[in-house]
Amino acid sequence: MANYDCDVALVDAALDVNAAENTSGAGAIVQFFGDVRPLENGEHIDGIEYEAHQEMAEYQLRKIADEAAERFGLLAVCLHHRVGFVGVGETSLFLKVAAAHRGAAFDASRWIVDELKKRVPIWKSSVVRSDQTREMAARL
Repeated sequence: MANYDCDVALVDAALDVNAAENTSGAGAIVQFFGDVRPLENGEHIDGIEYEAHQEMAEYQLRKIADEAAERFGLLAVCLHHRVGFVGVGETSLFLKVAAAHRGAAFDASRWIVDELKKRVPIWKSSVVRSDQTREMAARL
C-alpha cells in the first residue's frame, strides 16, 4: 500500500475546496471540479439530486484513491462528492491530486473520475423545479 495523504468523503453541503492541504514535495497538483450543467439530455434543469449508499460509497472512494496512489505514485488525494440537491453551477465533485510529476497527476485524475463513475454507488436524477412550478401555476 502506498504511503500518501488521503481525504475522501460524501458531503451534504457545499464543498470546501480549500480544505485540502498543500502537499510538500509535490511537483504537480491537479484539481478537478465537476459542476452541474444547466442542460441534461438537452433539457434545462435546476440541479441534480444525488443519492448514495453512504458506507459503500465511502469505501469505494477510499479504495479508488488507494489504487490510484499505488498505480500513479501519488503523494495525496482529496476526493469529495456531494449528496442531496446540487444546483446548476455548483460543484458536485472535487478532486485534488498531488504527485511528483505532472503526467502522473493528470493521468491519475482522469483515472479516478472514470473509476468513480463506474464503481461508486452514487445515483443522480435531474431536478426541473421551474417546470413543475409553471405546471402548478397553469392549473390554478
